[in-house]
Amino acid sequence: MKPEIAFISGASRGVGRAIAVEFARAGISLAVNCRQSVEELERLAQEIRSKFHVPCVTLAGDVGDEDFVKKAFDTVRRELGVVTILVNNAGVSHVGLLSDMSLTEWNQVIQTNLTSLFCCCKYAVPPMVRNQHGKIINISSVWGSSGASCEVAYSASKGGVNAFTRALAKELAPSRIMVNAIACGVIDTQMNQCFSEDERRQLAEEIPAGRFGMPEEAAALALSLVNAPSYLTGQVITLDGGWQ
Repeated sequence: MKPEIAFISGASRGVGRAIAVEFARAGISLAVNCRQSVEELERLAQEIRSKFHVPCVTLAGDVGDEDFVKKAFDTVRRELGVVTILVNNAGVSHVGLLSDMSLTEWNQVIQTNLTSLFCCCKYAVPPMVRNQHGKIINISSVWGSSGASCEVAYSASKGGVNAFTRALAKELAPSRIMVNAIACGVIDTQMNQCFSEDERRQLAEEIPAGRFGMPEEAAALALSLVNAPSYLTGQVITLDGGWQ
């Protein structure tokens, strides 16, 4: 088999970074992306090249911008080859009352969390179809199913990710392309650093597992989806310690 090549959006920190490291450990060539944390992304790429000895290309830009995504996939094709694994991980949150949210803030959440899936899949899918081979993993949230107070835009975007996953899986199953999502609960990342220590303790007590999840656990699940039987597609798999 030809070597696998993965494109991971939002890879400079948190779950995306952990997935990049896990994939590199498995010998998968990488194209990693972020929008703003360019120095962190470059440090990640250097670590991957030196520690795991796999190619790693960095791509700084907004995956909700189709022009950037087109250029990014052209770059990956020139430097590494055709993307065989796409991980749509880029995401932002917005906490606050819907009535206090501006349209600009709403559009930013939807563009980053949902439009980015459209843009990346649009350019990843055609060669996957030609080759009858590919894996797409979308990083979602438990709030995409149950909704979160004061996170309406985030919840709506992740609900869209779940529907996108199920629909695209049906579209691509005849081409032997798997499309699945991981709906994360509370993962111990920078996105959740807004909680005080008391709030973190109370939240952990609500989770049957008694703790926050670790990015490395989400990464291990992502790699298992890469290696899963091709009959596993169209699934939104919850990773939340039994919380929801």
